[in-house]
Amino acid sequence: MNVIELDEKFYKEAIKLSEYAFQYKVPEEKISERLETMKSYHKLFGIVDQELVAKLHLLPFEIYLQDNKLKMGGIAGVATYPEFRRKGYVKEMLTHVLTIMKEDNCTVSMLHPFSISFYRKYGWEILSNRIKCTLTSSDLIMRQDVPGNVKRKCTEDAFHDISEIYEQYALRFSGMLVRTKDWWLKNVIDDSNLAIYYNHENQPNGYILYSIKDKKMNIEEFVALNGEARNGLWNFICQHDSMINELVITTNEQDPLLYSLHNPAIKIERSPYFMVRIIDVEKFLKQYTFNWTAGPQELRLKVADPYATWNEKTFILKDQKVAITENNSNDHNCVSVSINALSTMLFGYKRPMELYDIGHIIGTVEEIQKLERLVPQQQSFFNDFF
Repeated sequence: MNVIELDEKFYKEAIKLSEYAFQYKVPEEKISERLETMKSYHKLFGIVDQELVAKLHLLPFEIYLQDNKLKMGGIAGVATYPEFRRKGYVKEMLTHVLTIMKEDNCTVSMLHPFSISFYRKYGWEILSNRIKCTLTSSDLIMRQDVPGNVKRKCTEDAFHDISEIYEQYALRFSGMLVRTKDWWLKNVIDDSNLAIYYNHENQPNGYILYSIKDKKMNIEEFVALNGEARNGLWNFICQHDSMINELVITTNEQDPLLYSLHNPAIKIERSPYFMVRIIDVEKFLKQYTFNWTAGPQELRLKVADPYATWNEKTFILKDQKVAITENNSNDHNCVSVSINALSTMLFGYKRPMELYDIGHIIGTVEEIQKLERLVPQQQSFFNDFF
């Protein structure tokens, strides 16, 4: 079977396959809207055997990494009917779409896995964790007053303020999505309530997106640019103590809010969330900012990537430049790394020494220490879904 790019005549079949595989139903009145979204936004690839039997969606995005915006191919909606599974169809589609992304100048790809171990086989690796914190009304203890104030706003009217806050916040992490206005309105804000913290100069410094139902408050995004905004938003949440019995906050594992709670001994669920894969190592490394002053010696990175063989080269990091040579079995004093380890390491989810300790990077201790110094400390996080 050959993988083909699906045209519009297959879109309704693609919706039906998603409904079957993911066990949901698109309401009849939403189908035309879904079809329009697919026409304008998605590339669909699939395998056809008289009917559509397997498919995946390729979505165009950008992400933040250091001071750059990188073109990212989002993989979603990967599905096969059960009678056609275990025939290698998903492998064929993923291998095909890697080439498509390379040709489209995508530097990286991301996906939300149904199985981490499955996608690891094809080079995707864990990007970040999500933390789900569950508190009770007894944890809602007010903090000192802040000079600014919180305003509840209509989300569309406040788009400029929250997008400005989000961009400043996202640049602190590696891997955050560059959100367009259309993405905000259709995929983030939705029916959520919005509260924005403004400082005494009326500058927006933080926001929360939240919902309240059945005495439970769910904070979908808690974004604060500084401690003042964090305290102001927390006090706003505490003002709901008579309305709720339970508070659930989804955030990143380094959020200062968790440490600063009056009683940090709360229920915390930690789980890997999205996965990332470098599509074009050469392009990625040339855009990446290493700690050059911390590692002036030459370092050779030998990359293994059996599903994207254009990456199987030895990359020489020296004098603030990246040079390339073909892989050679006689390479000495090089660090051997899989595309998985390279991806998770350069996005900051795992450090080089951690990967070396578990056997995911091979090299001498001296060379690994060079790599440890070269790779900057940074925190990865992803707070969207597709």
